[in-house]
Amino acid sequence: MPAALRPLHLAAEIGGPPPRGVRHDAAGYAELARLAERGHLDFITLGDTPGRPGPDALAVLSGVVPATRRIGLVPAVDAGCFRVPEAVAVLDRATGGRAGWLAGGPSAEHATDDPGGPAAARDRSQGRPVTVIDATREQDREAAARYADVALIGVGGPEEAAAIRELLCERAAAHGRAPGTLRVLAALTVGLSGGERSGSAGGAGGGGQVEAPEIPGAVAPLYRGGPVDLAELITTWHRTGAVDGFHLTPAEPPRDLERLVNGTVA
Repeated sequence: MPAALRPLHLAAEIGGPPPRGVRHDAAGYAELARLAERGHLDFITLGDTPGRPGPDALAVLSGVVPATRRIGLVPAVDAGCFRVPEAVAVLDRATGGRAGWLAGGPSAEHATDDPGGPAAARDRSQGRPVTVIDATREQDREAAARYADVALIGVGGPEEAAAIRELLCERAAAHGRAPGTLRVLAALTVGLSGGERSGSAGGAGGGGQVEAPEIPGAVAPLYRGGPVDLAELITTWHRTGAVDGFHLTPAEPPRDLERLVNGTVA
């Protein structure tokens, strides 16, 4: 018998520069979170970037809590900051167990060598915030294999994704982790057209195209295509076992998040 298909997990980033004339104040982030929740996404992330002024990601998502009921809230944090575990735990209690934390780059390295960082929470017998690590960089994959509940990988195709996922799962097993405790999501920045489909055919499993990132500050490859094309790409990659799901960053929020929810997920 064929292996059972693993559940598909979808998440989205709600940060990034807003369109001209649009402000991302507290109400704006709350609306994006509600939109993602209506689309039945598993969780949203909010990165701390120099281009986004105002409170840090953890503070912003703490303000989003009353506007949501089900979706997970995952701020980017500095894993080396000694106050982070307590702050994330407070968010987790406020959400009734829906919080997580996201680390990447130099911050991810602290997950292995900082006993006071969020990764230390993994040993708690009771509930704990979800640990998400950006494992796009090779040097961050050991931390992801050892500590992450969710690993994000910026990849250009399903073959590359499958190879990295297999490597991460092998390393996780070497650390004594049970199969299925690490979920690997492909990270893509998405620029979705207004029509259902793109006019060009790509070779990445859907009708759109996956390209090298060209948005300032972006790390994940850029997907251009229609919302239905993206749905087909997601289905193809997932059915082949390349990934457990996708973490999608709208190139222009809220436009692309709305097209994702109403055109891709619907």
